Amino acid sequence: MAVKEKLRKLGLHFIMVDLGEVEIMETISSDQHEQLKKSLKESGLELMDDKRAVLIEKIKNVIIEMVHHSDGMIKVNFSDYLSEKLNHDYTYLANLFSEIQGTTIEHFIIEHKVERIKELIIYDELNITEIAWKMNYSSVAHLSNQFKKVTGLSPSHFKQLKEKRRTPIEEI
Repeated sequence: MAVKEKLRKLGLHFIMVDLGEVEIMETISSDQHEQLKKSLKESGLELMDDKRAVLIEKIKNVIIEMVHHSDGMIKVNFSDYLSEKLNHDYTYLANLFSEIQGTTIEHFIIEHKVERIKELIIYDELNITEIAWKMNYSSVAHLSNQFKKVTGLSPSHFKQLKEKRRTPIEEI
C-alpha cells in the first residue's frame, strides 16, 4: 500500500506491485527515479537497482512465502521450485546467494523452517509428528535433530519453555 501511494504521488502508473517488485508502465526519468528512491527511503523502504541484489531478495521472498505462508504441506524440492519460480539455474542462484549473503540457501531455508516450527509449536494446534509431516521432514527424528542443531533445544523442551524464543523473520 505504501509503495502504491508513493508511486501515485509521483504520478507514476503501475501494472503490478508485489512483494519486493514493482512494474511501472512508463519509462521513468533519472529525476523521477531519485524522487522515488528518496520517497521510499522516508517510509523505511529501499529501491534496489543492483540486479544481483534484486535476485537475492526474490530468492528470500520465495523461501519466506513457501515456508511461512504456504497453507499446504511443503512437498516440493526447494532447488527445483526456486529454479522454476525465478527462471535461473539453481547452481547460479546458490552461488550468488552464498557470495552475497555469506550463507547457503539451504541454511537460510533451515533457519526459516525452524522459525515456522517454533510458530507451529507455540500455536499448539499440531503435535510434533503432524508438524514434521506438514514441514516435509522424513521423520520426527530428522525434524528434532535439525531443530536442536539450530536452537540448542529439543522441540519438546522448547514447548515447555514459558518464554518462547522466536526470532522475527527480519532478523534471520
